[in-house]
Amino acid sequence: MPAEPTPCDPSLSGIEAVSGAVLAMSRHLEVREVLRRITAEARTLLGAEYAALGVPDDHGGFAQFVVDGITDEQWKAIGPLPRQHGVLAAMLHRLTPTRLDDVRRAPDFEGWPDAHPDMRDFLGMPIVDGTEILGALFLANKHSLANKAGGFTAHDEELLRILAAHAAIALGNARLYERSRELTLAGERARIAHDLHDAVSQKLFSLRLTAKAAATLVDRDPARARAELAEVARLAAEAADELRAVVIELRPAALDEDGLVATLASQAQVLDRAHTAEVRFSSDGVRTLPPGQEAAVLRVAQEALHNALRHSGAELVEITLTGTADRGARLRVHDDGRGFDPESVRRAGRHLGLVSMRDRAAAVGGTLSLESAPGQGTVVELEVPGA
Repeated sequence: MPAEPTPCDPSLSGIEAVSGAVLAMSRHLEVREVLRRITAEARTLLGAEYAALGVPDDHGGFAQFVVDGITDEQWKAIGPLPRQHGVLAAMLHRLTPTRLDDVRRAPDFEGWPDAHPDMRDFLGMPIVDGTEILGALFLANKHSLANKAGGFTAHDEELLRILAAHAAIALGNARLYERSRELTLAGERARIAHDLHDAVSQKLFSLRLTAKAAATLVDRDPARARAELAEVARLAAEAADELRAVVIELRPAALDEDGLVATLASQAQVLDRAHTAEVRFSSDGVRTLPPGQEAAVLRVAQEALHNALRHSGAELVEITLTGTADRGARLRVHDDGRGFDPESVRRAGRHLGLVSMRDRAAAVGGTLSLESAPGQGTVVELEVPGA
């Protein structure tokens, strides 16, 4: 069962309480996670038993609907996402809040499914950007400090109004971030295409020329022909390795189905088979992270592995994922390759994906560090916070 929310300490000012809620939700940039944090913080801030946030679509339903205070089992029993009808529809077509002593007696009330929890006092607040309603927050069953039904007050309404204004900003930023991420993915595809052209195409061209040379030498110089054919075999193997690496980068990771640990373990196994370098993976004490954090850890790991396997000449690459005290995670990718001088690379304008990795870390409130030196291998570390 979800923990009962703790009503705000009356010794705290409304501004302090709202500030804490805003800080909590501003740490996230994935739209779904932002919606979840807004809903949870609103419920805690006002001491409500239930909270929900709906983002409408253009077809009379909800593009996203997030709840807090209801267990997964209860949510499954309730059934499909609600439609825009009754009190919810009214909320999405006006810019003013709705505060009711008993939602069941509202003129717009049209009932709810059998498994839906019983709700009485109700407070709804639109999340507005200018004149556009981005969504609406719904709270029900206010608790007093004595844990008895108390009803929402004008003060509660004002606190929620302030929170909703900040939620509009957070939601707008999250949407911009996801759009930026789409552009980043497009850039990564372009980089992969460039790598494919530069590496595989050149190797295939060399392979073709070497095969032609071997054909002309078969009769007059068999020894040289055998040497050229050996070179053909080497080039073909390298080209196959490059193609496997590209396929792995293009293949979508199964984070939603398998989780971060299983996905990293699977990718390590594939890379270990595809490359001459040994690739090892280990994990310890890792909890499930918010989707944004898991995606960032996976992408940073992939970028670090890309560098290690294609550029370092490493014989061993080790990936370690461990849990941290704040329910976050620490990723470490270490290779025993030739290493490099990070400052020289930066001055030469060759970032080896470092900008992308640092951007991903910053986007989820994480930190990224890199240590390398010529002949000393490379270590990339990423630490991300928990929920």
